[in-house]
Amino acid sequence: MRVNAERGISQRVSLYYLTDIYLISNISHMSTFTALTEPNRRLLVDELRDGARTVNTLVDAIGLTQPAVSKHLRILREASLVTVRPEGQRRWYEVSAGPLAEVDEWLEPYRAQWAGRLDALERHLHETVPNNQSTSNEGDSR
Repeated sequence: MRVNAERGISQRVSLYYLTDIYLISNISHMSTFTALTEPNRRLLVDELRDGARTVNTLVDAIGLTQPAVSKHLRILREASLVTVRPEGQRRWYEVSAGPLAEVDEWLEPYRAQWAGRLDALERHLHETVPNNQSTSNEGDSR
């Protein structure tokens, strides 16, 4: 029984490993959304928002190992979310805003939906809170 359980775990681990290899080897087909599903890649994009950075600077900023940061940057580069500019021994990475337009376009209907809901909440609050009631303690003398 134990051998079968270990074999099952081993097969699942192998499947995850093979899936990871497949995804990485076929990264040129990765969409912007797929690349951004991983939290550390989103952190990298956030760090690059203010300007170009080197791998070592990114390692210090997000606390991953250099190989892990390099792997994530390669995936982001293959998804066209970042560009790399070699300068001597250093590689400077920066955000490529073009693919983020795809995300912005996808989010647009949701922004409109939320704006409508926030407007409705504001109307509700104005209707339920009397105009003469203040939320501050203006009349409170201490």
